[in-house]
Amino acid sequence: MSIRVIKPGLLTTVQDWGRIGSQSIGFNVSGVMDRRSYRLANFLVGNYTDEAVLEMTALGGSFVFLESNYIAITGADMGATIEGVPAPMYQTIFVREGDTLSFSAAKSGMYTYVAFAGGLDVPQVLGSRSTNLKCAVGGFEGRKLKSGDILPFRNTLDHLGDLHIHKLTPEDFSQSEVTLRVIMGPQDDYFTHEGIHTFLHAPYKVTQNADRMGYKLEGDPIAYKDSVDIISDGIVFGSIQVPPAGQPIVMLADRQTTGGYAKIATVASVDLPLLVQRKPGDTVRFHKVSAKEAEKLYKKEQKHFEELLLHYGEDLIC
Repeated sequence: MSIRVIKPGLLTTVQDWGRIGSQSIGFNVSGVMDRRSYRLANFLVGNYTDEAVLEMTALGGSFVFLESNYIAITGADMGATIEGVPAPMYQTIFVREGDTLSFSAAKSGMYTYVAFAGGLDVPQVLGSRSTNLKCAVGGFEGRKLKSGDILPFRNTLDHLGDLHIHKLTPEDFSQSEVTLRVIMGPQDDYFTHEGIHTFLHAPYKVTQNADRMGYKLEGDPIAYKDSVDIISDGIVFGSIQVPPAGQPIVMLADRQTTGGYAKIATVASVDLPLLVQRKPGDTVRFHKVSAKEAEKLYKKEQKHFEELLLHYGEDLIC
C-alpha cells in the first residue's frame, strides 16, 4: 500500500493544510502553497478531510506504484505521464500497481499537487502531516523526498463512482502578469501617500528570491515616513512586508511566526494561488479592496466548494 520515489524532483515534500494553532510556541504553519489546488486534488479522489498530498516545485519527480490507487493531479502543469502516456490534470485517474507516474519541468505555474485516495500514511506532528523543513519535523522524516523513499497510503479505494464525472476545468497559470487584490494594513500608516500610490500602481516582478517562505518582489521602491521597523508582531499567509530598501516581500506558507518590518497590506486569500503559481520574472500588480469585499470573495469560493460536494459527493465512495 505505497509508492516508491524514483526521482524526487527539485523539491518534493508531503504537505497538508498546515500546522494550525502552534505559532504561539514558535512553529510556523507550513502546509501547501496553493490551497485551492490542494483542495480540488483531494476532492477529486474522495478525500473530504485534510489529507496529505505531494507538493512538487518547478521540476517534478517520478514514482512507481507498489499498489493500485486513485490519484488526482492539480496546480502547475508539469507534463505528467503514466507509463509514458500523458496523464490528464484535474481528473480522477486510476493508477495500477507497477505503473510509473512521471513529471518534468513546469510548463506553467510553480507548484503541482498529487492527491491519493485515502491519503498518505505519515505521522501527525502537532496535528498536521505537513513538512516543516526548517525544523525538520512532519511529513516524511521532516525533509524533502529523495530517491528510494517509500510512502505508504493510509487507505485505498476499490471504487470511486462513475469516473467520467470526476473531472474539473483546469486552472490556467500561464499568465505572465496578474493583479492581486489586497487589504491595506495593518501598518500602512507607516508609508507616505506617494509610497501607497506606488504600491497600488507600479508593476512588481517576482525575483529569484522566491520560495516557500516568501516571494521577494522588485520594482519602484515604496516610500515610507520615518522607518519601517516595528515591534515584532504576527504574520499571516499573504502579509506584505516592506524592508528599508522599499521592495515588498509577500510572506507565504513557511513564513516566520512574527516579523519586525511594517506590513503595508495583505493579499486576499482567494488570490494567493495566483501569486504562488507565478515564476521568477512574472509580474504582479496590486489592487486595493476592503476587508468586507475580501470576505465576500472568500465566502463565494467556499460556496463553490460546497456546491461541488453537493453535486458530486454522493457519487464518491470513500
